[in-house]
Amino acid sequence: MEQLKGISIFVQTAEAGGFSAAAERLHLTRSAVSKAIARLEQRLGVRLFNRTTRTQSLTDEGRFFYERCLRAIEEIRIGEAQLESGRREVRGRLRVSMPVLFGRHCAAPILTRLLDDHPDLELDFSFSDRVVDLLEDGFDLAVRNGPLKDNPDLMARAIARQSMTVCASPAYLEKYGVPQTLGELARHQGIVYRRGDTDRAWIFPAAAGPPREVLPKSRLRLDDLASIADAAVEGRGLAWLTCWLVRDRVLSGELVRVLTDMPSTIFEAYAVWPRSPVMLPKVRLAINILAANLPRLMD
Repeated sequence: MEQLKGISIFVQTAEAGGFSAAAERLHLTRSAVSKAIARLEQRLGVRLFNRTTRTQSLTDEGRFFYERCLRAIEEIRIGEAQLESGRREVRGRLRVSMPVLFGRHCAAPILTRLLDDHPDLELDFSFSDRVVDLLEDGFDLAVRNGPLKDNPDLMARAIARQSMTVCASPAYLEKYGVPQTLGELARHQGIVYRRGDTDRAWIFPAAAGPPREVLPKSRLRLDDLASIADAAVEGRGLAWLTCWLVRDRVLSGELVRVLTDMPSTIFEAYAVWPRSPVMLPKVRLAINILAANLPRLMD
């Protein structure tokens, strides 16, 4: 691999016309480019560049080697194109990490459809709300909700947008009234989502400035969103949940959405995968099918 890296730097330097221009292209220092070329020359036993204080130009041996490097690079490009053209023949095991509830109800049913058209594909799903280390844990792809932390080793693509809503059972609203403003939430019981020792505030967009966070009083705290929806149906209080999670219960009349005149908080869902010069066809296929089908489930 170190040899291939030196060849890449050599080709970029030949095409750029000098060490400084190549360094700028490659986001390296001029010294790093010069040392890489020197190591390559030492390994080959020839001088590839004529050097002066201001310019560098290919020697005869350098031009000979450059032409053959181009042929090799072209063969690599042809190979990549052939793999790309055959991407429908996806095979092998695809390991995917996804949040428990979102994965079970939304992502997994979509991804399993790939098995119908790709008989040589195997799917390996892991359901966990823990943010896994894709590289250390050996995952090809992860589905994640909410803001992402910067990580130079990963790439990401937004695949869906989830709207939040406040809801409660008809019995609760009949007994305690329907809140009309955020200020009225203070006199209501909330069913709060707790992770670890932290109660998650309810977030509402503001016309200007940062979003407003509300943490209603609560006698019931749960770390499972489906259980929060169940408790809301039982009349235990107001719940702040994703629209897709409560859609069927709203349609059946078990839950009623409130504060519907207010803008909804939106959380992005992302596909995340290890950074690589070439995306694996099975990863590309999975991301594309998620991006095409998840949005219709989110309202």
